[in-house]
Amino acid sequence: MLSQSQRSAILELHDKGVSKREIARVLKLSRLSVRKVLRSKSSAVPVVTRAEKAEAWRSEILEQLALCKGNLVRVHEELTQLGAQVSYPALTAFCRRHGIGQKPKVPAGHYHFEPGEECQHDTSPHEASIAGKIRPIQTASAVLCYSRVLFFQCYPRYQRFDCKVFLTDALRYFNGSVERMMIDNTHVVVLRGSGATMVPAPEMEAFAARFGFRFVAHAPGDANRSARVERPFAFIERNFLVGRTFSSWDDLNQQARQWCDRVNNTYKKHIRAVPRELFATERLRLKPLPVWIPEPYRLHERIADVDGYVALHSSRYSVPADWIGRRVEVRETKDKLDIQLDARHIVTHRRVPEGDFQRVTLAEHRPARSARIRPNGFHPDEQAILQTAPELNDYLQALKKHGRRLLTLALRQLRRILRDYPRAPVLAAVEEAARFGLYDLDRLERMILRRIAHDYFLLDEEKGNPDENE
Repeated sequence: MLSQSQRSAILELHDKGVSKREIARVLKLSRLSVRKVLRSKSSAVPVVTRAEKAEAWRSEILEQLALCKGNLVRVHEELTQLGAQVSYPALTAFCRRHGIGQKPKVPAGHYHFEPGEECQHDTSPHEASIAGKIRPIQTASAVLCYSRVLFFQCYPRYQRFDCKVFLTDALRYFNGSVERMMIDNTHVVVLRGSGATMVPAPEMEAFAARFGFRFVAHAPGDANRSARVERPFAFIERNFLVGRTFSSWDDLNQQARQWCDRVNNTYKKHIRAVPRELFATERLRLKPLPVWIPEPYRLHERIADVDGYVALHSSRYSVPADWIGRRVEVRETKDKLDIQLDARHIVTHRRVPEGDFQRVTLAEHRPARSARIRPNGFHPDEQAILQTAPELNDYLQALKKHGRRLLTLALRQLRRILRDYPRAPVLAAVEEAARFGLYDLDRLERMILRRIAHDYFLLDEEKGNPDENE
């Protein structure tokens, strides 16, 4: 069908005396089309009026649409069984023209932001290869709405503590703060309400006041309002996380920061600018950061277990042995843990990411090997042996040097021998064993048993059985 401009050109050329053949050649149209336009003597495009095949089945379409829960494929199948001669494309076109089962389309609109006016923050779940394992991660992102400068980090899970850690790092990366921080009604920040009636949690409101911004939330379902931060998530998933492996969480976040530096210095065709160049203007409008930024933390109360460790987030951290059974306070920050018994006794550990199931032991909390065997200078069994038989001191010292059995087991066995058998045969057997360099306690015990059998259990065979004499 010819457009209105083509029909106007045909009529204009005809009024100038141009032949029909020449008009068709110049406009690359058929002479039949030119004749039809000249007969109509109008540049208006004619309206085609014809009956729609699906119009006769309108009531059945509306009924089946409700029964089939809006599935037009099932509606077409049911209409075919009822005898309707309507193709599926004709059915969908009819429903689209008459707005049947269609949601009204609303223009996306456009949001304009002044420099330093707003920063949008959101999170999204992804997967990454960390230390040879595919692990779920929570990607937290922040974008300056004017310059589109992006900053993101990844966490095992995302709670209020992690939110404060991330926003502190983000504002340090931007080297300034904004007027408002847009969020999506996340429970990490929100105490109650949503959209314009959202009320942030007191600790998050205090955190925002420290940097001079305020939290605001968009209306539920209004994804366009947070499009600045939503759009980069697909870019992160399809670019940064593809084909990259990471040795640790620190390595992941370090590579993420380097990737942000590179991306923020790249030309973006949808904004026709480089974010870093726009940031040069926005930076002048950002609020300066506080002179001193306290490190976000959260407190836990724990009791040191019998092994001398404190458990936190699936990992265990060592404490001095004299803290066992005592209540301690654990201050958790981004990179470290401070375990405090009182103001003068504090132990600092490197913080292990949640879910790593590690056992962290400081060198000063690891007992020396000799101390573990003889915590008071002598093993308890060794002290008991020397108190009972001081004559065994030389043999005991040689046993500790030359014995093949584990020292604790050897001392325990020697103490049992000394307790179970008479003193004289034990000392005699030990003296003989020492003379021949024999430190096998099983053989020593057999030597003692032979002496006992000859010296202490003599039977008078001549007297016979006492029961028979009676």
